[in-house]
Amino acid sequence: GRAKMSDEDILVHAVKLGENFCLYFEGLECDALSKEKMLYRYLRNVNSQLLVVRPDLNIAAFEDVTDQEMKCGNGMHFTIHCYKTTTPSAGMPVAFSVQVADKSYYMCCEKEYGNMIVRFREGEVPKDIPKENNTIFYKKTFTSCCSTAFKFEYSLEQGMFLAFEEEGSLRKLILKKQSREDEVDETMKITF
Repeated sequence: GRAKMSDEDILVHAVKLGENFCLYFEGLECDALSKEKMLYRYLRNVNSQLLVVRPDLNIAAFEDVTDQEMKCGNGMHFTIHCYKTTTPSAGMPVAFSVQVADKSYYMCCEKEYGNMIVRFREGEVPKDIPKENNTIFYKKTFTSCCSTAFKFEYSLEQGMFLAFEEEGSLRKLILKKQSREDEVDETMKITF
């Protein structure tokens, strides 16, 4: 009979024998994140409004949404791409994408006139992604006593989180600096 593999066994990619009989691994990149799972969720703010992406207007904002609008779900059904991590204390690395009509858009952050702006670009989120990437956010619990709400820290700028700010009647999705680590900022609170 075959020996049963235990949970401790480690699976390794194909290996090649190089010159001087040096072993080297193929297809393994240490500084890249590889996708582990995908979650399909609505994103809500502290007012229970849903995040809606409107690429034609270059806007993502939290809005009051009717059941009818939710059914069609244009720009509201988010895919949260979760990546494997070797540093769980930093939070789980995630990327966001959303369907609008028949196109897929991914969330990223870009500098514009010296400010960091949240953008949705047409295209797919890659299966493997460099750790230093403008599409990756670290998912952290919002507070230690509230494990059902989250905040998302931008991977390239420590202390910068997804949040919303009121602009007229809009609650626009932005990147916001947390002033102190122990600060509880409700605009950064996101639930699924």
